[in-house]
Amino acid sequence: MSGPGFAIRPMADAERDAIVALWTACNLVVPWNDPAADIALARSKPNAALLVGCEDGRVVASVMVGHDGHRGWFYYLAVDPACRGRGYGRAMVASAEQWLFQAGMPKIQLLVRETNHAVMAFYERLGYATSPVTMMQKWLKTASP
Repeated sequence: MSGPGFAIRPMADAERDAIVALWTACNLVVPWNDPAADIALARSKPNAALLVGCEDGRVVASVMVGHDGHRGWFYYLAVDPACRGRGYGRAMVASAEQWLFQAGMPKIQLLVRETNHAVMAFYERLGYATSPVTMMQKWLKTASP
């Protein structure tokens, strides 16, 4: 479980590069998403936040949390591969849930790639279940070449 050297708080401006490096190490960065732009967009909105988990002052975990006024969402849940098994992921999810609860959201949703069975099992252990819905999308903005 998370220990005395671990603390969760909103990210500081100077931590952007560390967070992008964490997401890269956790294979969360994909070509069609610019992580720095995702951070900037989330931080510019009053209905979103980026929380970091720090172990002895070093960023080792993150979660981006927000809501659309009806449902809560979180993204970019990441734990440094060298720090896994310490309960940091569970602690980050609990912090995201608390943030959304305080915002008045009755429900949390998240997206997991269907091939990522380990992450689905993690969320199932925390009480999350798959929904009988189909996600549809339309890109309004394409990634820069």
